[in-house]
Amino acid sequence: MKKKLVALLVLAVLAFFPLVVKDNYYRHLMILFLMWVVIGSAWNLIAGYTGQVSFGDAAFFGSGAYAAGLLSTHLQVSAWWGLAIGGFVAVAVGLPFGWICFRMRGAYFALATLALNEVLRHAATIAEGFTGGMVGILIMPSFVSKVPYYYVALALAAFSMLSIHWVVHAKPGYYFVSIREDQDAAESLGIDTHFYKMLSLGIAAFWTGVAGALYMNYMGFIDPEVVFSLHDISIMAILVGIVGGVGTVYGPMVGAFLMVTVQELFRSGFFGLLKYLAIVTGSDALGVLAEAVTGAHVLGFGILVVVVILVLPNGIVGDWPKIRKSVFRMKTAV
Repeated sequence: MKKKLVALLVLAVLAFFPLVVKDNYYRHLMILFLMWVVIGSAWNLIAGYTGQVSFGDAAFFGSGAYAAGLLSTHLQVSAWWGLAIGGFVAVAVGLPFGWICFRMRGAYFALATLALNEVLRHAATIAEGFTGGMVGILIMPSFVSKVPYYYVALALAAFSMLSIHWVVHAKPGYYFVSIREDQDAAESLGIDTHFYKMLSLGIAAFWTGVAGALYMNYMGFIDPEVVFSLHDISIMAILVGIVGGVGTVYGPMVGAFLMVTVQELFRSGFFGLLKYLAIVTGSDALGVLAEAVTGAHVLGFGILVVVVILVLPNGIVGDWPKIRKSVFRMKTAV
């Protein structure tokens, strides 16, 4: 009951956020945060609950994004229909791949998902007449205000988390965990492990594809290097899961908030603080430092992940009892 009340309180805060905060910069960050909640939750299902570490999120994300963009470019249909179609396009990409590659395990499967990203990226680059190639796809935004995009992103984040929560607490969820813990033992008990891995992949691909379609509508531009990016999409999804807590329902939300914050912290030079100090003090060294920091968000990600793995190996949500116990112990000592 307490967990439900906390979840409802968080949802209420998020629902009122754009009405209270008028700055489009912070609204933009929150839209990215909600988009990463969807992607992180999807990756967490296939990797955290089913134990199949995947680098293929960029393939599903890009498929959904191109589904929305191509609807507008070739059929003159609103790209918003991509929210309904993009997820199924990603599933259509993911299931044949899973049917072949789920016969591999561990690092071999992970490398196969990595190859899927590259195949689709090169295919989108080469097929210039259909996808626009490196020129990409540009559409006109539907709204000037960021508020409609925010509420669409919030709805998708809420529905993705609810659906995954329902799945992992139903019969398939127990089968997913059994596969993660010991696939051979699960098969010996009569569980069709190939089918349930396919089911997990299908759900994960669907929500990642929907997030890609949202990205197309919100940003208005995509190209193969953006939406099929290993680092910006696939690696980011993994970091969201690891930092928040693999195999936890609310871990992706916490991980998404932290990763978006860290990324923007470095990209903006600690929200412009370093550039401001460089101008005020006239220090050339601070100016050079500000430029170096703005391009060092990968370093920030690395430091954060190393700290989490060393101190909180189960992620922030997974090790929350440990964090709470340490905090109360500090208060008692004071």
